[in-house]
Amino acid sequence: MDTEATARSISVEILIDFEDNGVLDYSRANKLESRDRAEVREYVQNILRRRSYLDFLIDQFSNVKIDEMKSSLKNILRLGVYDMVFMDSTPDYAAINESVEIAKYSLGSRTGDLTNAILRNLQRDIDNLPKPNFEDRTKLVATTFSHPEWLVKRWTERFGEREAFKLMQANNKRPSYYIRVNNLRTKTENFKLRMTKHGIEFEESDWLPGYFKVDSVAPFISKGWLNKGFCQVQDIAAGFAPYLLDPQPEESVYDLCAAPGTKSVLMSDLMNGEGDILAVDISSERLDKLAESALSYHAENIRVRRADATEVELDETDAVLLDAPCTGTGVLSKRADLRWRRDQDSLDNAVELQAELLDSAAEMVKKGGRLVYSTCSLEEEENMEQVMSFLDRHDNFEMQSVEGYVPDEVMVHGGLAYQTFPHKHGCDGHFGVLLKRTS
Repeated sequence: MDTEATARSISVEILIDFEDNGVLDYSRANKLESRDRAEVREYVQNILRRRSYLDFLIDQFSNVKIDEMKSSLKNILRLGVYDMVFMDSTPDYAAINESVEIAKYSLGSRTGDLTNAILRNLQRDIDNLPKPNFEDRTKLVATTFSHPEWLVKRWTERFGEREAFKLMQANNKRPSYYIRVNNLRTKTENFKLRMTKHGIEFEESDWLPGYFKVDSVAPFISKGWLNKGFCQVQDIAAGFAPYLLDPQPEESVYDLCAAPGTKSVLMSDLMNGEGDILAVDISSERLDKLAESALSYHAENIRVRRADATEVELDETDAVLLDAPCTGTGVLSKRADLRWRRDQDSLDNAVELQAELLDSAAEMVKKGGRLVYSTCSLEEEENMEQVMSFLDRHDNFEMQSVEGYVPDEVMVHGGLAYQTFPHKHGCDGHFGVLLKRTS
């Protein structure tokens, strides 16, 4: 067999590593051409978006139950089934042949024969595939929409089945992306002309200035526009928190848990590169990348400091942004892997850490100053419940209206917070509030 690496074989390796070690490492694809590297990301994320349903199909056409299979065989079969069921551009014979060859090379000829038999069985019924039909309603929904059962149960109880279904369907769609123009390096109108000249289709948002919805970020990478600092990839909902903080050119601002730094760069843009932004993060490696980004974006008012935000002692400042670590249940379309990394313990741990970070951030805000707390979570324990618990502990802070900073359609809790939902707003799910220190 020709053992040359392909997008499919590398995708299988990445998926095996993720299942066995919880690590999603795309560096394995660096040996491939750029087009193939992009294909690897598509394969990995799409298979993770459909994993439970793919496993159900494999079980229907295999004499060996998927729970009894090695992770290597599972992921070879997931790749083949995904190609056959969801990739119209891939002929069945090609999907089967490559999956079989990968199995033979990595697991031996007998496993290759088993792979061939399972995929051929599925091929015979490709136009009449079985549907999940479990008596357990939660398991049925979880399998159909490929979400973990604990999350399905939470969302159906909170939103009702119909709304939860729409949310999970949105999470399983290929996401759109937003590009934000960096006005420290170019101007929005000039960048629009640049995109038009290169035949890039875009949709300009009326929510925030300089944001454009695009189908792919590949053209922006290939043309070097990200490296040159002309623009950055940032979901529009992620832009709400910096706009809500409303940093002014003469102010001093702290960005806690700052890496990878897209919000720091946006705040620098809003401040016209003036004033002072201290970006704090616990990861030195990610801070190094943030510092490099700041240079390329001409965000010269950003300083970096490696520190644990729950322990660091800083002078009081005008404004603090705390975009807190969270479960990430609002970004499951772009980060399909998160649905398989999270559980109830993850949620409990996130809530505990967020409370510690908020208490620490409160000590950094001067009287009359501002604190924005934000997450990319949909869970109330991480969002408004977390904020109300904070206010119970800190009676010198008050919630402020978000009206005028974010679109009316994303305001919740009487205008005291914003919350976006993928199925309602066509963007990632984000939450945020503005808190003012009164004494």
